[in-house]
Order: sequence, then C-alpha cells, then structure tokens
Amino acid sequence: MDAPFEYVFPAIRGVQASREYYISMCPLRLIPKIFIFDEEELVPELRAQRVLNKARVPEIARYITRNRDGYIFSAITASIDAEVNFEPLASGAEGSRVGLLHIPMKARFIINDGQHRRAAIEMALRETPDLGDETIAVVLFLDIGLKRCQQMFADLNRYAVRPSRSIGVLYDHRDEPAELARLVVLSSPLFRDVVEMERSTLSMRSRKLFTLSAIYNATSSLVSGLDANQGFEDKRRLASEYWDEVAKHFPEWTLVRERKISAGEVRQDYIHSHGIVLQALGKAGSALIRDSKVPWKPKLKALKKVNWARSNTKFWEGRAMLGGRVQKADQNVTLTTNLIKKFLGLTLSPEERRVEDAYVKGRNGN
Repeated sequence: MDAPFEYVFPAIRGVQASREYYISMCPLRLIPKIFIFDEEELVPELRAQRVLNKARVPEIARYITRNRDGYIFSAITASIDAEVNFEPLASGAEGSRVGLLHIPMKARFIINDGQHRRAAIEMALRETPDLGDETIAVVLFLDIGLKRCQQMFADLNRYAVRPSRSIGVLYDHRDEPAELARLVVLSSPLFRDVVEMERSTLSMRSRKLFTLSAIYNATSSLVSGLDANQGFEDKRRLASEYWDEVAKHFPEWTLVRERKISAGEVRQDYIHSHGIVLQALGKAGSALIRDSKVPWKPKLKALKKVNWARSNTKFWEGRAMLGGRVQKADQNVTLTTNLIKKFLGLTLSPEERRVEDAYVKGRNGN
C-alpha cells in the first residue's frame, strides 16, 4: 500500500506540560495553503480564534509590503488534528530534538494565534509574489480531535498586555507623527522634564504633567491641515516653536518643571494639563497658524484670559468635563477647541459650529 501524501517540515521538537510541540520555519507562500481559514465552515464551539476582523487585514498587509526590509512577525501558533511522525536527524539528547516532522495532508490545522497575520500574508502575496520565499516561524501543537484548541487560545491571551499608547509612540520609528512628537518633547526645555514617556496614565504621585501619547495627539492635530509641501523638519520646527510659545502662558507648567509645585496638584486643580486641552490647543493652533492674516504668537496671549480651573464649571462642565470628570470623546475635544478658538478670535468651522449650537441648545434646555 502506498504511503499517504504528507507535509514534511524541518522542525525542532520541544516539550511543554509533558506534551510534545514543534517549531518550524514555513515559507510564506505555503501559509495560505496549509492554514486554511474559513470561519463559516467552523461553528463557534470549534473555532479557536476570534471572528476575523477583516478591517485589520489590509493594514497589516500594507505594513508588510511597505516595509520589505524591516517588517517583523511573531510566530503563528496552530493545533494539528492528526497523528504525526517526528524523524530525528541524529541520535543523542541534543541531536534528537532536530529533525523532520511528517504530517499527513488530511490533517486539520486550526490557528490558535495569528489568523490576521495569515490573512495579511495572503493579501500581501497577491501584490508582491516574491514574498513567498521568505519564512515565518510556526509553532505546532498536537491536538487530536481539537479538544484543547480553544483552551490554548484562552491561555495564550490570558496574560497578554497591550503596550501603553505612550510606549508605542516612543518605540515607533516608522510613524512620522510619532517621530515628530518625540523630537518636540526632547527639544523642549519644558516638555523634556515633565512628559511621561512610557505610561499613558498618570497617578496623583507622578512628577510628570503630560504623557507622550497626549503630546502625540496634540502635535498631530497641530500639523494636520498645514501646507502639504512642508517637510518633516519644517513641521518639527513649527511644532516646537508653537508649544514653547503656548507654555509661556501657563505659568503652572513652569512651576512644575522647577519643582515648586507638584504635577498632581496642577492636574487636580487645573484642566490645562489634561490631554483633551492639549489636543484642543493643537487643533486651535492649526487654525491659528493657517490664518496668515495676522502673526500668530501675539494672539496666544489671550490664553491667559481663560479661567482654566477645574472648579470653573461654567466653562468646563459639559464641555470638557461631565460630572466633574474629564472626558476624552471627540465631541468634548471639539467643544473645548471651540472655547479656545473663541478666546483666540478664530472662526468656527461648519462642523464645530454645529456641535457648539447643539451644546448651547442643550444647556438652555431647548
């Protein structure tokens, strides 16, 4: 009787929880063929992954194709529903761990971790077929009857912690806005000392006044809508100049840097150190700089006229706060931007006017 058709993978054999598993390198062109993903064929009780979020796939595929010399993927983890045969290449304790893994072609492969990577690889291969010769690590667990695959998914994600937004900005050297935010912080005499570079939330005891993620959002809002012909260095220079000028009108920021008052006190008593106000200052600043009729720096003096105290509920309740708590929704950012633009003498956009009218109507009980 002829031997059954099979896949043969070079592999390393390991043991976890008294069970064998295998690590291999698989050419990208084989990933869509071997790890077939059709969630419609699998009932929820058998699926070992979330339902595929198709909106994520093109983004990951673009990441591959636009970073041919620098993309990186972690291993795909899958369960094999089949009897396999591992053929060591040598004898002895060390030699027996490396060999050839024989898997029958009738085997079922269920992805435990990596379904979006698999779908993105398939999409990227359509655009760039020569990617097929590159490889990705694959971790294969034996799971006859697929009895453990769902528990494996739960265990693989049990202690996964998504990095904070700030540390994502700090480490991302491909994203231009992230690079811009980092350089603005590092070049600013004020920000360099009062920005938390890793965490995206601040405790009352933190000596930092802002988070890097808040500076990222604010600076991105500032440079958006500016002249498309401006290069990166022009944007960096402009952003640094703008935030240095803004800082002159918030004496509490300087007092925190000089350790004369605590950052916690300022965050508790004033709203101008919170991310929503920074982003609103960025959006208002973008409109101010685009208005070339007048020099923009003198206009920022009007910021001193604003009562930034959190106790000033007339200004901030329903606009930047709800029940005394700072809000971050898009509508709150717009309403906060509107107030700043009013003090700066700037005209609201049609969308900002719509949001403002709805806010005023609600406050008046109409």
